[in-house]
Amino acid sequence: MARPPFRLTFGPMTTIRARLGAALALALLPVLLLGAVQAILTFSKDAEQRRTDLALAAQRSAATARARMDGAAVLLETVAPEAVGVQCAQRLSEIAARVPGYINLIRFDAAGRVTCAAASVPANAQRRDSPWFKRIAAGAPQLVIKAPPDLASRPALMAVQPLVDSANRFDGAVAAVIDLAALRPTLTDPSLPQDTEVALANGRGRFLFSTQAAAFTAPPPGFPAEATWRRSMIYYGRDLGGSQRVYSAAPLSGDLYVVLSTPREGLWSWARLNPLSSLLFPLLAFSFALTAVWVVTDRIVVFWLRYLQRIAAIYAKGRLTVRPVQADHAPPEIRELAQTLDEMATAITARDEELLNSISEKDALMREIHHRVKNNLQVITSLVNMQQRAMTDPAARAAMTDMRHRIGALALIYRALYQGADLKRVDLRQFMSDLIGQLVADDHDRAGALRTELEVDDLIIDPDKLAPIALFAVEAISNARKHALALREGSLRVTFCLDGDEAELVIADEGSGASPVLTSEGVGRTLMAAFARQLRGRFELAPNAVGGVTVRLVFPNPAAEPGAPTRARSKRNRAVA
Repeated sequence: MARPPFRLTFGPMTTIRARLGAALALALLPVLLLGAVQAILTFSKDAEQRRTDLALAAQRSAATARARMDGAAVLLETVAPEAVGVQCAQRLSEIAARVPGYINLIRFDAAGRVTCAAASVPANAQRRDSPWFKRIAAGAPQLVIKAPPDLASRPALMAVQPLVDSANRFDGAVAAVIDLAALRPTLTDPSLPQDTEVALANGRGRFLFSTQAAAFTAPPPGFPAEATWRRSMIYYGRDLGGSQRVYSAAPLSGDLYVVLSTPREGLWSWARLNPLSSLLFPLLAFSFALTAVWVVTDRIVVFWLRYLQRIAAIYAKGRLTVRPVQADHAPPEIRELAQTLDEMATAITARDEELLNSISEKDALMREIHHRVKNNLQVITSLVNMQQRAMTDPAARAAMTDMRHRIGALALIYRALYQGADLKRVDLRQFMSDLIGQLVADDHDRAGALRTELEVDDLIIDPDKLAPIALFAVEAISNARKHALALREGSLRVTFCLDGDEAELVIADEGSGASPVLTSEGVGRTLMAAFARQLRGRFELAPNAVGGVTVRLVFPNPAAEPGAPTRARSKRNRAVA
């Protein structure tokens, strides 16, 4: 038995380099991850700073607007004495012209009628039933409301101050109509984020004025309470274009709020704006470390791995006597690997020699066992012959002949095993030829010559399957010799073929000249049925076209079973005797 080839290889150097590069990249991955974490922390810090700046800007804008509203209150207190008399309208008009941002100054009497105004108002502008006038008449110190459309031609606020007479009774009110554009916070604040937009909203979330209407969305419910309590409020949303934005709301005066809107930066957009700190520096550090480790590893590791690969290739060809002597100059780890490789080659050589010796001994023992079993069966056959010669009853002598043929078939199996090259398999074609020859040669009482035709497909079969096939063939051939071909010349045809998942053994004779009589009883038929069941198959007896009987055995193909030996199917061999 040939020693199996030694196979040890490190794989192609390209694979080693790829795996080594992957390992190095994985080892240096924390450097890249650390840079990514640092970039994320920087982004979070910048985002928090942007939110803080936006909230402070909203508070500053609200404070600026509140200062203008407070100035309006002072103005109303100043112009209150001037808002009487015949020249009231002229004096109010002069004051409004000197102070920018005011659309109109209006004097209402106690009944809510307009008595004079800096600019023209509708003649029927009577506000007695207006909710804001009722609140002023009830004693409210000051009100800031959205200016009614008939008192202002463009979006505006109206600050209202009550008036009292010398008896401290309600004597009407004076109102200043302030242009909303004058209250708009400035966008020139350098602390404001880029692309910031500003708007004024009331407590119901309705925007009264905005620098860019598409940049705003309705604030969340309940925002006035939180904005008033915290002095500013941050919330997030999407504008009318679907872009994410950050909003900051701060209380202005009364029911008015300043709202700032700025684009919400994502991590990737921030990285594009800050490429050095976010991407370039971590990638440079990672690339430099990877290149340095790669070069050093290639010089120290890959060179010696190539050498050990050449040694392994020599070992794979069976030359296990070669030793890796050059590895004595390698680093300690490579030297230990080469020493291990050398020891492994020595151990494999010794193990192969032991295995070959053990296999040879086992083969010799198995052949001896098969030989002895065959000899014992031959002894039993001889004893049966002696007993047969001592008998005078023809039926008993025929039974002993059948017994001798069965024992001879089993002995032939053991002879094929110890004489063949494989102790576990038998060539079915050669075995069937030997079996038929043995049965024909043992037929001494025939009146005429018996001609046999044998056609067998190529099959290497296990002895466990061969035994029932051989005994089935013995019974079928014996029945043909006794009942069909005993008194005259004739031919016996034996065919074995493989057809997909099934195998078929066919034994046909030419008959005795009379019509064949098929019975369902008898030892031979019982044995053939038992052998067919053992093979998990079926058999049948039927008359054939030449006046004889055909016995057919069909069973699963042994070559199709898992673990069966494979051999290329050859052309069916035909033998005639």
